[in-house]
Amino acid sequence: MPDRHRAVRHHGGPRSLSRSTRRELVDDVLRRAPLFAALDDEQAAELRGSMSEVTLARGDALFHEGDPGDRLYVVTEGKVKLHRTSPDGRENMLAVLGPGELIGELSLFDPGPRTATATALTEVKLLGLGHGDLQPWLNARPEVATALLRAVARRLRKTNDQMSDLVFSDVPGRVARALLDLSRRFGVQSEEGIHVVHDLTQEELAQLVGASRETVNKALADFAQRGWLRLEARAVILLDVERLAKRSR
Repeated sequence: MPDRHRAVRHHGGPRSLSRSTRRELVDDVLRRAPLFAALDDEQAAELRGSMSEVTLARGDALFHEGDPGDRLYVVTEGKVKLHRTSPDGRENMLAVLGPGELIGELSLFDPGPRTATATALTEVKLLGLGHGDLQPWLNARPEVATALLRAVARRLRKTNDQMSDLVFSDVPGRVARALLDLSRRFGVQSEEGIHVVHDLTQEELAQLVGASRETVNKALADFAQRGWLRLEARAVILLDVERLAKRSR
């Protein structure tokens, strides 16, 4: 089953930059990706030349749970959520991925159907590479395979931490931890604090935390009343990171 995506037109923002400037920005993002970190500039350019660009509109699915896992992706712009759906229709969000992060690396080492659905939270651009095109690189350059295995190990470690949180942490603690994690990857320092545009609805943030929307909203309202943060539409400004860090433990 082919990956499901469609091209969209963009207006303004980074997409209005010149082609050369945008390529430099994308190259900078790729250098941070595990797939490219072990390569020199010439090798990285060669590998990028064999990748195809995918563009998604918000809400588009890159692939669905159960689809064949035959491609690896690198996010270059925007955010993607990985999520699973239970038989009764409930959703569990596994991760939010942004520029420089990999999607689908597990299937390189354990071929099989996709274990989750990947959906665009924003307008998204990715570079995709088929397993057949990547395999020669893994065979000829063991350092690339090692870098990818490290990425898989980090994802597994984070999953283990999330499972521990569900057992040992209360909902406010999990909310604080989730916001801090999002701030480390998507936050921008401002005069007021750390501005985090997470692009999640209230329901999606609750799915990420693993709790009901009402309980998560109650925790956020309490944090705001204490002056630890300020809520915005699909964003938050962290005003007291130290207090949130203590609450997350």
